[in-house]
Amino acid sequence: MIEQAYVQAVDQTTPTIQAIRARISQAVDATAGPVLDRLKFWLQMPTDSMFMGMMDNDCQVRAQRVGALLSPGARGLYESSDLSVPLEIAGKWAAVDEAVKADRAVIINGSTGHVGGSESKFNNKRNTGFHVIVFLAVGQESSGRRYYLGFDPDVSATAESRAKWKPLVLGGTEARAQKFDDLKSIQVVKAMILGDSQDGFGPLVRKYYVETDKAFPRIVHA
Repeated sequence: MIEQAYVQAVDQTTPTIQAIRARISQAVDATAGPVLDRLKFWLQMPTDSMFMGMMDNDCQVRAQRVGALLSPGARGLYESSDLSVPLEIAGKWAAVDEAVKADRAVIINGSTGHVGGSESKFNNKRNTGFHVIVFLAVGQESSGRRYYLGFDPDVSATAESRAKWKPLVLGGTEARAQKFDDLKSIQVVKAMILGDSQDGFGPLVRKYYVETDKAFPRIVHA
C-alpha cells in the first residue's frame, strides 16, 4: 500500500493548498442534481453509518467525472499510462508532475490494496480488483521526500474518514440523504473533502508517498 498521511499546516504544494481548496469548493457548489446524486457524484459512500456495505463500486466513473470538473484548463484531466508496467516509469511520473502543475487532475488507477486506504471496505485478502483516485498536486517535505496530494472518494478508506462520516449521515445513507436539503448535502461533501481547517483538508484528501522509481503491483481482476 502506498504510504499515506494527512496534510499539515506547514505543507506546501504545487498547485498550492489554497488553490486546490478553492477549486474543489467552487466545483462542489456548482454540482447540480438531486441531493443523493450530488453526494454520489463526489463520494463513494457506505450503505449505512456502521459501514456494513458500500452503495456502489463506480470508482473509475466517479474519478473521471470529478477529475474533469477539477481540471479547469482547456486540456482537461490527465489519465496516466499503466503504472504497473515498469517500462519508462520515471517518464510516466514526470508526466503526472507536469499535468498537476498545469492545474490538471490526474487519474491514478491501481490495485485495491495499493492505492486505497487501510480501512477500505474494498480491501480483500487476495488483493483482487482495482481502485481509482485523483491526484491534484505535488509536494515535498523539508527532508526532500516527495508526495502527491490525492483525493480518494472512498468514505470507508481510513479510520478518520469513517469517524468523520458517522455523525454527518447517521443511519441508512439513502434514507438519511433524502431528508437533506441542497445546503446540507454540500456541507457533507465539503466536510469530507475540505474539512474544518482553512489550510488543510478533510479525511478524503491525503498525501501519497509514491515510490516513483518502481512500478505499481499488477492489478488482478476477480
